[in-house]
Amino acid sequence: MTRPAIARIALNRPLRRLFDYLIPDSLELASGQRVTVPFGRQTLTGLVVEIGVEPPPGVNLKAIKGTLEAWPALPDNTFNLLTWASDYYQHPLGECLFTALPPALRRGRPAQEKADESWHPAATEAALPANAHRQVALFNAIKESPGISSSALVKAGFSRAQIRSLEQKELIIEGAKALTSPVTEDLPAPTLSAAQQAASAQMPEHTHEFSATLLYGITGSGKTELYLHYLKTHLKANEQALVLVPEINLTPQTLARFRRYFGDRIQVWHSALNDGERLSAWLKIRNGEPVILIGTRSAVLLPFNHLRTIIVDEEHDSSYKQGEGFRYSGRDVAVYRAHLNGCPVILGSATPSLESWHNAQQGKYQLVRLEERAGNAKPPQLELLDIRSRPLEAGLSRPTLNSIKETLGRGEQALVFVNRRGFAPVMMCFDCGHLEECPRCDTRLTYHRRDHAMRCHHCDFQMAASHTCPKCQSENYKPVGQGTERTEDTLAEQFPDTPIVRVDRDSTQRKGSIQAILKRVNTGEPCILVGTQMLAKGHDFPNVTLVCVVNADGGLFSVDFRAPEQMIQTLLQVSGRAGRGEKPGKVLIQTCHSDHPLLTNLCQGNYAAIADQLLAERKTGALPPYRPMAIVRAEADTMQNSLQLLDTLKPMAQSPGIEIWGPLPAVIARKADRHRAQLILCSDSRGHLNRVLTQLCQYLDQARLPSSTRWVVDVDPQETG
Repeated sequence: MTRPAIARIALNRPLRRLFDYLIPDSLELASGQRVTVPFGRQTLTGLVVEIGVEPPPGVNLKAIKGTLEAWPALPDNTFNLLTWASDYYQHPLGECLFTALPPALRRGRPAQEKADESWHPAATEAALPANAHRQVALFNAIKESPGISSSALVKAGFSRAQIRSLEQKELIIEGAKALTSPVTEDLPAPTLSAAQQAASAQMPEHTHEFSATLLYGITGSGKTELYLHYLKTHLKANEQALVLVPEINLTPQTLARFRRYFGDRIQVWHSALNDGERLSAWLKIRNGEPVILIGTRSAVLLPFNHLRTIIVDEEHDSSYKQGEGFRYSGRDVAVYRAHLNGCPVILGSATPSLESWHNAQQGKYQLVRLEERAGNAKPPQLELLDIRSRPLEAGLSRPTLNSIKETLGRGEQALVFVNRRGFAPVMMCFDCGHLEECPRCDTRLTYHRRDHAMRCHHCDFQMAASHTCPKCQSENYKPVGQGTERTEDTLAEQFPDTPIVRVDRDSTQRKGSIQAILKRVNTGEPCILVGTQMLAKGHDFPNVTLVCVVNADGGLFSVDFRAPEQMIQTLLQVSGRAGRGEKPGKVLIQTCHSDHPLLTNLCQGNYAAIADQLLAERKTGALPPYRPMAIVRAEADTMQNSLQLLDTLKPMAQSPGIEIWGPLPAVIARKADRHRAQLILCSDSRGHLNRVLTQLCQYLDQARLPSSTRWVVDVDPQETG
């Protein structure tokens, strides 16, 4: 009797198990192929993991209903990468595999593009009637986003009739008929400076061999030119490349430069794309088209067929670590992917992560230095400004305001860095001392004056702000501290004739808002930029000559061992926005601890020396990167239940070579009415730590936990609070 053929199928469910199904005689399957299977009363999309497995004894298996394509959605190298990631990050294989599919394919849609026209403005513009407001708005939308699809325009509130009307008036052209846009130029490799040429000569020679290179290039040194030059001179016309960036919506300048050099080979991948756009990009990648993909962290998981180069820009950025669900590091997965694909990976940063710096010191990565700014630009002068005993106006000292005034008087631009959005961190009653706290979290509400609202930046709770103290009804109820809104208002009072441009999450929520802000700043007209970390990420403002850091002390005394590293990286990154053009730059760093060794070393501008100092401290404390770390986090309706679960796990994790801290409440112990605790595990052996974590996950999967209790394992955590 012929044994039935069995396939093991992964489903997009948070279950750490796979499901066996009979393979009908009419089907031929391969690993990574999409199939439809019965699951209870539902029909679900699954991915084939294994074929020819032993049937479980005494179980009547259901049969696979059919295939969605005749080819595997995930080729072998992508399938192997995700299988490794599932094991390394202790996450269910099904959810890991489905992360590599666009949303449309996860839902079972056919792997083919829907016909959807794209629109471009015509070469010649005819005038529209002044009262045709919707047509004018539609035309402007197409002009601002050439190539925008009909579905995207309909989603934005325009009708297909309005689109056709503009086409009939020959104001817009359908994409297939459109003239070549200026962004589709295909220029030769950029000309490099002497310092860039020296760095380029040390880059990997071959794109068919694995190598890992850390490009340590100071801010303004021209790392992007090196990336462009490397791809132009090494990537063949039929090969694919991946360029990872922390947040693509914040770097439109980088995207525009890549398009100038590579034209239509450039594709993008990020969460703001609609389903059709993501499916279109995914199909190009899976079909082996010679694309150069610029994307955020999830782009590293896509099914490339001819991937020959990986570049990770700003490799230190914490945005590369997924904060929930499948908690992978895009940077670390990129290195392993390059290893699997046998291709080079280039990690670039002005402030490399201590993990990458340590790997370079150990010889695992080749270190390439680029320590001269491009052109005639010089590194900015950094100066600590002690604000102890100084009167402050919304956090700004008089010397800082005077420096801004002098900068504007020279026709230049200034940037004020405030690492907190909103108007003020807290509202406080100066009579009874009441502070408005979030009812759902162990944290205080932030006052947003523009919306007259109190908001929690952790759980998004918000309420209307009050003019009087909710506790004692006193009118002596005032904002305390500073946020971007308050700093913006103070600067507007001090410099009423100067535009104040605020850049934070609140001011850039609307689509195209960051591009409009950058366009305004790049005119070079005198203005003051006020913003959060969004301003530190790779922007090039040639006329910004002064950077003012309102408070540099946030990371000096944090309970998180990574805080000093992240603080120094942020300060150097935002300082690098000054003096990128022909004019010299200056950075004023306000602090109450001007004698702190980290800050005094910061003023030397030598990140390498600071990284060595921080690594020495990590080695003394036996902390990452000298020992791998993982955190088991628990949350429940009470802190007692969270700690009780972790107390149960602790004896199971105890073994030679494993050091355990906790269980302890998290720094923000209550968040969105959930009580959070954690168990921290360190080990001298990553393999041993992985085996212990696997045992804990197996126990937790089988344990009958209360429905209100949840847990997660975070491998290589970026924050320990």
